[in-house]
Amino acid sequence: MRGPTRIQIVVFDGFDELDAVGPFEVLRAAERAGAPLRTRWVAAEACERVEGGHGLRIGVDGVVDGECEWILVPGGAWTNPEVPGCGLEIRRGVLPRRLADLRARGLGMAAVCTGTMLLAAAGITRGRRAITHHVAIDALAASGAEVVRARVVDDGDLLTAGGVTSGLDLALHMVARFAGADAAAAGGVRMEYPSAPWAQGAE
Repeated sequence: MRGPTRIQIVVFDGFDELDAVGPFEVLRAAERAGAPLRTRWVAAEACERVEGGHGLRIGVDGVVDGECEWILVPGGAWTNPEVPGCGLEIRRGVLPRRLADLRARGLGMAAVCTGTMLLAAAGITRGRRAITHHVAIDALAASGAEVVRARVVDDGDLLTAGGVTSGLDLALHMVARFAGADAAAAGGVRMEYPSAPWAQGAE
């Protein structure tokens, strides 16, 4: 019997809180309702806690280790590589290299907002259908991705979402993929969030 789909949400200093916390709540709520999902907070590098771009501090369960089927990457502070956030993580290169390694091992990749640009820096979106926050769309296209203007883009083992609130749509789409449409619809009702087909490219 197949076990639950395991998802690691990778956070780093400067991550956008809603990019990560929104999907975390959707996925964990579905899990508690019986969906075959397991979601963990992990950090890009060893630490006890991570601080988001708006000051939220969260403890993490460990370092991203690939002991899962999917990695979910939030965005945050992409336009200024001098402050903690995506831009600085891209400049440092540690997280993009780790993501590229995990991708080579066959893990599915999901990203919210400018988290897609971290995947782009890892070479994961090249030649693939994807979306990001509107401020980064030109850069995403320049990286070799096929930009699809939608809240969520499903390209098989690559799932991407637009800016910030699209993370809710992404997480509901993941629930639908891994636990069924009824579970996703129930999550939408619980959150008083409109239930609809969320993704471009979904079957």
